[in-house]
Amino acid sequence: MTTMTEASVREFKMPDVGEGLTEAEILKWYVQPGDTVTDGQVVCEVETAKAAVELPIPYDGVVRELHFPEGTTVDVGTPIIAVAVAGGAAPEAPAEQPAAEPARPQEEPKPEGRQPVLVGYGVATSSTKRRPRKGPEVTVPAPAQAIQAELNGHAGAVAEKPRPLAKPPVRKLAKDLGVDLAAITPSGPDGIITREDVHAAATPRTAEPQAPVTTAPATPAAPAPVASSYDAARETRIPIKGVRKATAQAMVYSAFTAPHVTEFVTVDVTRTMKLVEELKQDKDMQGLRVNPLLLIAKALLVAIKRNPEINASWDEANQEIVLKHYVNLGIAAATPRGLIVPNIKDAHDKTLPQLAEALGDLVSTAREGKTSPAAMQGGTVTITNVGVFGVDTGTPILNPGESAILAVGAIKLQPWVHKGKVKPRQVTTLALSFDHRLVDGELGSKVLADVAAILEQPKRLITWA
Repeated sequence: MTTMTEASVREFKMPDVGEGLTEAEILKWYVQPGDTVTDGQVVCEVETAKAAVELPIPYDGVVRELHFPEGTTVDVGTPIIAVAVAGGAAPEAPAEQPAAEPARPQEEPKPEGRQPVLVGYGVATSSTKRRPRKGPEVTVPAPAQAIQAELNGHAGAVAEKPRPLAKPPVRKLAKDLGVDLAAITPSGPDGIITREDVHAAATPRTAEPQAPVTTAPATPAAPAPVASSYDAARETRIPIKGVRKATAQAMVYSAFTAPHVTEFVTVDVTRTMKLVEELKQDKDMQGLRVNPLLLIAKALLVAIKRNPEINASWDEANQEIVLKHYVNLGIAAATPRGLIVPNIKDAHDKTLPQLAEALGDLVSTAREGKTSPAAMQGGTVTITNVGVFGVDTGTPILNPGESAILAVGAIKLQPWVHKGKVKPRQVTTLALSFDHRLVDGELGSKVLADVAAILEQPKRLITWA
């Protein structure tokens, strides 16, 4: 409906980054109104709940307006920048405008044309699930198969029947309580169903006989949120968003979904530490990151090869145990934005130099804050090295969807009985947490014992592999 003879204004919207994410925070603008932009030029950096990514503009033009300042959290599908493009550059979009949204020419995506590509993603076509638009059709109930698919992490291509908006933990809660999401009136932003909505929908079922008596008094509870006053000189309040928010949700979901069991073992790693020093001098390892974590990772991979049942996941929706014939080894990394767990794809197939190179790339990318969302998906088993903080060990929480996580404590010189005599030896404590639904005590103990045995006698890396 807005047609110009010399130029047409196009609205670039927050892209759908996939992975179930529905919003992103604008960290930095690289352009200002009046700047000329070219196809593929990065215009801003945004932080999703997974990582910071850069957004390229998909056409040439002049920036007319930035719709949001830095620091604003924007929903997927919301226009964030207006660009004036050459007159004929967008003739096809106005023809479709009257049917839906009058002032947004490029709303309808064309999979066959050029699309903005997020760093680390590549172009995705049909696999990405778009958020349902607000409109009267949202009230149409979703079929049971679609809800099951979402719970299982598979977003089906049922675009013609929009499903209620809810995050996976909320969908799981609704399933456990027997609540139909389609029958809930959402209270969250942009029509997202919250945990409170599910609990509210479930409560009347239990208290149905007394419901008429108790409903009226419940209304005055609304002023409760006002009690958030605090002394700014004595307290600082930080909004929960981005990586911190995603980590919190993942940990709560994991802790209250998978029954955790943690086992511990203290082991003499003196020979492993000597091997680390020898590898640093090896010409095949020159320029690579060689440290105890490298050999611990290799030891865990060998232990998984000897006990493959540990490398699995629990599919609640389909009531199946999924055995993985590959190992995507996650490495927990503390970054300024919070805890992230990128993983090394197909780590089981890598030689020691290849594993060292992958570990080095993973750590440096995480420190720079450039880890892509794709690098944090699909992990099977994780290592968390709490020893770098001087901590002896911990009881790590599983990364959602994984079956085990190994915590490595600080390596310290301690008195140890070696060959019948008390000697100073380098010792560490390992802790293995596992999902007790699919890993029993025997299997978990075998894996932990194998890792410890390899670190005590690293020649087992050869004999066992």
